[in-house]
Amino acid sequence: MLFDSFAQAQSVLLWATFGLAVVLGFVANKTNFCTMGAVSDWVNMGDLGRMRAWMLAIVVALLGVSILENFGLANVNASFPPYRGAQLIWAENIFGGVLFGIGMTFASGCGNKTLIRIGGGNIKSIFVLLIIAVIAYFMVNPFPGTDKTLFTVLFNGWLRPLAVNLGHRQDLAAFLVSDANLKQARLVLGVLVALALAVFVFKSADFRSSKDNIIGGVIVGLTVLGAWYISTVIGVKVDGTTYSLQNYVQEWDFVSSGADIKPADSRPLSPQSFTFINPMGQTLGYVAGKFDISLLTFGVMALAGVIAGSFLWSLLSKNFRIEWFASFADFRNHVFGAILMGFGGVLAMGCTIGQGITGMSTLALGSFLALISIIFGSAITMRVQYYKLVYEADASFIKALLSSLVDFKLLPSAMRQLEAV
Repeated sequence: MLFDSFAQAQSVLLWATFGLAVVLGFVANKTNFCTMGAVSDWVNMGDLGRMRAWMLAIVVALLGVSILENFGLANVNASFPPYRGAQLIWAENIFGGVLFGIGMTFASGCGNKTLIRIGGGNIKSIFVLLIIAVIAYFMVNPFPGTDKTLFTVLFNGWLRPLAVNLGHRQDLAAFLVSDANLKQARLVLGVLVALALAVFVFKSADFRSSKDNIIGGVIVGLTVLGAWYISTVIGVKVDGTTYSLQNYVQEWDFVSSGADIKPADSRPLSPQSFTFINPMGQTLGYVAGKFDISLLTFGVMALAGVIAGSFLWSLLSKNFRIEWFASFADFRNHVFGAILMGFGGVLAMGCTIGQGITGMSTLALGSFLALISIIFGSAITMRVQYYKLVYEADASFIKALLSSLVDFKLLPSAMRQLEAV
């Protein structure tokens, strides 16, 4: 999809992103597609319906990316963020994932759910968004007048040294075959993993009869796939030479026309798909920059589109409701959760959508680690909260935590402190 001018190509990318995000927000609200809700249903009720919907979204995105990549229509290797990078930041994936999972439980939803709730009239989620945005922005951008970021101050010295340079890309296929056979291996492995997940998803008769769960999983997966496609194939043709949008900006002084406005950073023009924590920081930068078009990115349009799509469904279904904090404890929990999500989402390099679907569609090892850690962080938090609710004063945090770990078979039963609930 080539254009004669950068401005036209960038405009198509941004508006196509917005359109896909509107669909994502609309369908996620309509079908109650919620990744934290999926964990909650599993932990508290043993219901895997929404978990299967989440996995179906992974199936659709993974299968589609595997096929598109094979035909050169999805350049996953050059993605932003670099899911398949040779540097495996495993400690950040795990620690950030756990923080994010805990945070989304306290804040009543992940990054995507926060945007969905805003579109439905939830004022609490606006506070969550603002807190995440500030933290995410300063995790990657220096404080005014310094070269220090939150990441360099708080995490770089003890987490980043644990990273491992693999010497090759970190997707599963790269561990199994040589570069010569990598293209075919990625296709085969992607299809096989997707089919295996699909078998698990559809073996449930209850799930097969749940129209909303199926629609939610399929459409969310397709929007993630669509974003990979448009962010890869849109480019600019100059004097017979084809440039991706990122390469065009990198060669700006040699190829741009005087009418073009140069983006502040070329990285957000890389191939990518939906993720919502870092884009919250990008949106803060865009607003603080007085809506400077050079700061307008894929992520900013994605965030706006999800809110707009959710708002549209809320109006059509007459479910738009203004919701405020029920108590100071409710306010405190949301603030605490937002702080953890801001730090955790950036460290883990994504959220339940960014790593849990977009990252998983690349079969990157870091995405597996982040996804498992997010689910664990959320599940253990829910279990601890449940024990404290049931036993009240008798359930200290330590007792509830140990009993929860026993429930998940991570500790021997002899260490149980509270009777199972």
